[in-house]
Amino acid sequence: MGTGLGLAEATDPHRDGHEATSAPGGGRGTAGGWPLTATVPWVLPPPRDQGSSRGAGGGSAPVPRGGPRLGLKTGSRSRRAGATGARMGVLGWLVASALCAAVRGVINLPYAEIEEPFEAWYNLTGNKSRIQYYGGQVITYQLAGVKPYGMQYKITPETTEKEVNARKCFQLPGSKEDVVRIQSVFPSLEGFKFLREEYYQGRYCAVWQNVTLWAQKKNVYTLWVTNSSCGVAPVHYEMRGYNSLLGSHYDKYEISYTDFDNSFPSSVFDIPVNETKKCGLLPGSTAEHRVLANPMEDLVGRHQPRAHEVFHHYRRRFGRRYGSARELEHRQHVFVHNMRFVHSKNRAALSYTLALNHLADRTPQELAALRGRRQSGAPNHGLPFPAERYAGLILPESLDWRMYGAVTPVKDQAVCGSCWSFATTGAMEGALFLKTGVLTPLSQQVLIDCSWGFGNQACDGGEEWRAYEWIKKHGGIASTESYGPYLGQNGYCHCNQSELVAPLAGYVNVEPGSATALKAALVKHGPVAVNIDASHKSFAFYANGVYEEPRCGNETSELDHAVLAVGYGVLHGKSYWLIKNSWSTYWGNDGYILMAMKDNNCGVATAASFPVLA
Repeated sequence: MGTGLGLAEATDPHRDGHEATSAPGGGRGTAGGWPLTATVPWVLPPPRDQGSSRGAGGGSAPVPRGGPRLGLKTGSRSRRAGATGARMGVLGWLVASALCAAVRGVINLPYAEIEEPFEAWYNLTGNKSRIQYYGGQVITYQLAGVKPYGMQYKITPETTEKEVNARKCFQLPGSKEDVVRIQSVFPSLEGFKFLREEYYQGRYCAVWQNVTLWAQKKNVYTLWVTNSSCGVAPVHYEMRGYNSLLGSHYDKYEISYTDFDNSFPSSVFDIPVNETKKCGLLPGSTAEHRVLANPMEDLVGRHQPRAHEVFHHYRRRFGRRYGSARELEHRQHVFVHNMRFVHSKNRAALSYTLALNHLADRTPQELAALRGRRQSGAPNHGLPFPAERYAGLILPESLDWRMYGAVTPVKDQAVCGSCWSFATTGAMEGALFLKTGVLTPLSQQVLIDCSWGFGNQACDGGEEWRAYEWIKKHGGIASTESYGPYLGQNGYCHCNQSELVAPLAGYVNVEPGSATALKAALVKHGPVAVNIDASHKSFAFYANGVYEEPRCGNETSELDHAVLAVGYGVLHGKSYWLIKNSWSTYWGNDGYILMAMKDNNCGVATAASFPVLA
């Protein structure tokens, strides 16, 4: 796969006809002038009893008693000899891979729900490294030889209103305090000790481990290595972090290495001059710059991750203060996992981008509390959609009710599952505007406080149709000015002290699953309350672009969040719904999201409704 930048082939740098970069003093498969097989006494024999190893088909298992000892004879001194052989074998690998290496692999971040393929090239003598992700969609360079303090480059696709997936270059020069160093995808084995020999996923390996203690944290780093045609090769690396303050595992990540070589074309480090001349500065905070320019550093390094610096910047930006050291630790770990997720998804070059927002220190359980649509399954009393009435309606190519003044500013529901009240009032505000020409902010708090008798449960969730029923019975809804401000919490009902406006004749259920019907409802009746599947982390950190989540559900039982559709359109060939959320302007694109129409992604058209004023 080409990069489109005149760089070496992203997925196959091992091509004939190119100058080879290899360990100094020899050709392919040499290290310092020594044949690799000579420096590595660890040569694997045929296993004596592989059938008894549970790890032959996957996972890891110790070598059975009397089994192979890394090519060394068994006997009374076999364990000590095996350990020595393994140490010398890894020394041979260190000599070779520390000088130059080409490797492919997969990063697995289970807490961030990410599996990310990568390819990397590393040349110590040339002071250069290159790591690319998702088949070359994003490429990073670490050029330590650039004066005075080194230079990092990142080449990535960028989509704007004018360009689609244009290749863009960003740069981050080093400084006296932060000198750029070349980046390996292997851990430094300083402090590692030989642990044992075992089968790992069917391959006979030596296992090395490092245990590092930081305050209440215990980090265990484990590396599996095996013999290969070019010497000793890495197989798998994993980190497990345990925090005694939290009493739980706070971190976990793994790197599986699938291909390893000591020879590759030197052209993989070439960056076209015309590209570097156009390089801009990376977006975000200075701390986040470093993570974006070299994400691998946080995974294979055993220092305090740069992600923690980003967290401190996040705390300052959003004024986060935590009640105890325990909570601070907990929030920091949550933030790091969310940050890894956001950055990895952005490297995948999707039709949308993500960003760290005010929710970045929230747990999945806390994010779920914001999605307050109850799934009662009870039938509502809405009117059927009169499709025949709109049979001849010519729909405009795009619509945005904000441009007509029918939409109030984005609000923040805070830590309260009251999304249903915002969807209800948003639809009511639009209908009232179409009738009177005046935009009147309506009260979500009155619905939270007063509609319990219709089945809503305030901050613990509700449904729009139940709110419509309350409004219909009571002859209208209070304005925000009349009832009082939104509290983000359950309150005492005092609607009898407020003036009610917008009496309701009824409400209409839009034909389920029909994009045409939803468009017609928007055109003729203004903003429409809709329900969506917002359970995915990609939704929580959406920033811009057309959101399309392949794991999204669109069945009624899968919808967990109520929002407001205020229009529709097409961006770069993708049809979208323009959706107003209630998670503040810090979320999304000033509080809005473009959600893909294709295949009713996330169920926007599944359960939509609009009010009919009396």
